[in-house]
Amino acid sequence: MLRTHTNGELRQENVGQTVTLVGWVQRTRDKGGILWIDLRDRYGITQLALEEGVESEEVRAQARDLGREFVVSVTGKVAERYSKNPHLPTGDIEVRVEKIEVLNPAKLPPFLIEDDTDGGDELRMKYRYLDLRRTPVRNNLMLRHRMAQAVRRYLDGQDFIEVETPVLIKSTPEGARDFVVPSRMNPGEFYALPQSPQTFKQLLMVSGFDRYFQIVKCFRDEDLRADRQPEFTQIDCEMAFVEQEDILNTFEGLVRYLFK
Repeated sequence: MLRTHTNGELRQENVGQTVTLVGWVQRTRDKGGILWIDLRDRYGITQLALEEGVESEEVRAQARDLGREFVVSVTGKVAERYSKNPHLPTGDIEVRVEKIEVLNPAKLPPFLIEDDTDGGDELRMKYRYLDLRRTPVRNNLMLRHRMAQAVRRYLDGQDFIEVETPVLIKSTPEGARDFVVPSRMNPGEFYALPQSPQTFKQLLMVSGFDRYFQIVKCFRDEDLRADRQPEFTQIDCEMAFVEQEDILNTFEGLVRYLFK
């Protein structure tokens, strides 16, 4: 491993330990006698400190050359902060830097990698890989991941099984136009991308799989609306040998489980 800890992990009980961190330079603050660097990864931010007369001048000079979004590896000793930051989980400590290695330099980003960025929608979509570094966007992806894991836990507890159904299928009558994919093996023939796994889950019911689900991608070739996109993800389920009340109880239970 290139690191001993993440940037959201260190606490006061780590004071005195020598650690190695890796991440992106969020910002630097140079006050002359002391230089601070905020080092970021997806787990959080850790403050690095380089003080005149304490850390070596060679390392301090190297730190002054770091720009925003440089990827660096840093080794140093964890120390208690003089001025603590209650808004950060790592706000009680800082790392006194002994060694810096630049893993990858970076050009100045076209917008600030901050919660409140100065980049418009088009600019952020053009540089999506930079926008994904921002905390609000990262939190959305992490929430989506946790929701998907919770859905699987709940439905598994209700005796559902997750089955992945095919993506390249025959065109079936649905509520919108199909996206089509030409077949290389059969010139002039086309596959359709599924608008839903309806046919396959009915096959599963006939086959005796009485409780099925999957978190599935669906595709519909229709005009954009506020609540419609050409590609979307849905929690797809099917049950057999049940009545209306059974279905309501099962999926009301799922909603309660997700939001409790």
